[in-house]
Amino acid sequence: MLHTIANFDRIGEENAFAVLARATQLAASGMDVINLGIGQPDFPTPPHIVEAAIRALKDGHHGYTPANGILPCREAVARRTLSTTGVEVSPESVLIVPGGKVTMFAAILMFGEPGAEILYPDPGFPIYRSMIEFTGAKPVPIPIREENGFAFSADEALSLINGKTRLVIVNSPANPTGGVTPRAEIEKFVAGLERFPDTAILSDEIYDAMTYDGEEHVSLLTFPEIRDRLILLNGWSKTWAMTGWRMGWSIWPDVLYDKVRKLAVNCWSCVNAPAQYAGIAAIDGPQDEVANMMAAFDRRRRLVVEKVNAIDGLSCRTPKGAFYAFPNISATGWKAKALASALLEETGTATIGGPDFGILGEGYIRLSYANSEENITRAIDRIGDFLAG
Repeated sequence: MLHTIANFDRIGEENAFAVLARATQLAASGMDVINLGIGQPDFPTPPHIVEAAIRALKDGHHGYTPANGILPCREAVARRTLSTTGVEVSPESVLIVPGGKVTMFAAILMFGEPGAEILYPDPGFPIYRSMIEFTGAKPVPIPIREENGFAFSADEALSLINGKTRLVIVNSPANPTGGVTPRAEIEKFVAGLERFPDTAILSDEIYDAMTYDGEEHVSLLTFPEIRDRLILLNGWSKTWAMTGWRMGWSIWPDVLYDKVRKLAVNCWSCVNAPAQYAGIAAIDGPQDEVANMMAAFDRRRRLVVEKVNAIDGLSCRTPKGAFYAFPNISATGWKAKALASALLEETGTATIGGPDFGILGEGYIRLSYANSEENITRAIDRIGDFLAG
């Protein structure tokens, strides 16, 4: 029998992909499936971005690139960061990575080890906990509560930090809840971090362009007092509908940058060359289609909330960011994963059960409104009919 190290037995999964696989299987068998499960925009990548990649291929960009990304791409990220946050960052602080997950993998691997503790949002993106457990560190959930508008509480997060805490992960706008943490709470959090100067912070800001109702995204980069221990995660997947391109970026403090660059050399060598030219075009090119996509998400968001709240036993707070709603199903009597499974198998409606996002996700399901208004209407009508039946 082959023997693997124990770490590999601790790796979890992102169940959204398992639901996607099952939904695809059911659709192939002839079932009319509506997918409100997967977290990717249903819009095509804007044409000028695709053309930039094609042009790069025709121009001969077929080879390896620097492990940290080509300089023009890192410069584009620096320009975009300045325009969105007002903060100047050096291209030498930017690392281009093959997808947003790579940044959290690298950061958690860098700080996680037996005896260490890493804080992460719960409910939150499932890979946080999976990778913390992989390293042997203790995962410590930061509760994300509906009564707090699904924002994280600075006081609660700070109360969980101790001498063993190596890294704190925060995410706003948030997956799976759509919560956006307000400026006052983030300022309180940053002020409190002064008591813990040896604790690093990973700020997952992949949904930074996706806020509604005038809600402000507050980047942790705007706080110079933590810049020397802040890792920022962002990328192209959500904002420019580029999930399959596997393109992310991260911004690192000087003390950590060469460590992560060496990890890149050892692990993925470099990011796909023509995709980096597409990334430059995404940042520097017209943003009309991004604005159109966000306007569509806003309409869908309102539709989801209105229709879900009209169903007996369901209640849904209005999400302030990303493209997810996180309805409370507690009054139905169903366990969340069981309901999500029944909805898929019996009605052809794909959703994700809240416990797939953490121990505090019970009592909720995640609905992605990255689908057409027509499909959203049909899907939620199916949910209502199922629960009424």
